[in-house]
Amino acid sequence: MTYRHSAIRAAAGACVLTVVFAVLAGALPQKNDKSTGRLLFGKVLDPQDNPLPDAVVYLTNSRTRAVKSYIVGQDGTYRFPALSAAIDYEVYAQYKGRKSDTKSVSQFDDRSQVYIDLKIDTH
Repeated sequence: MTYRHSAIRAAAGACVLTVVFAVLAGALPQKNDKSTGRLLFGKVLDPQDNPLPDAVVYLTNSRTRAVKSYIVGQDGTYRFPALSAAIDYEVYAQYKGRKSDTKSVSQFDDRSQVYIDLKIDTH
């Protein structure tokens, strides 16, 4: 093998390593990255703390105004996983034409799991 072939092979190997390191560096989460995800969960309840099955929970992204919905089961629970920690959200529930108060989840709240009960006056 000639010196020229060795130099080309070494340069190609260095390029491959550079690309591999760049890809790995981009794939690793940064410590100050707030977008790793957050869980919002809770229950939809009547004033006596009974679950309201089939209530619909609405989650609004305050930046894009996109809305996600969740139909609760028999136990009244809802869950919205993998939310951005860098965005504010608003959440409320509806049941048979009645609505809960709207609650907020702030980007400045650093909890990775946020629990919020939504109460609906059914009378």
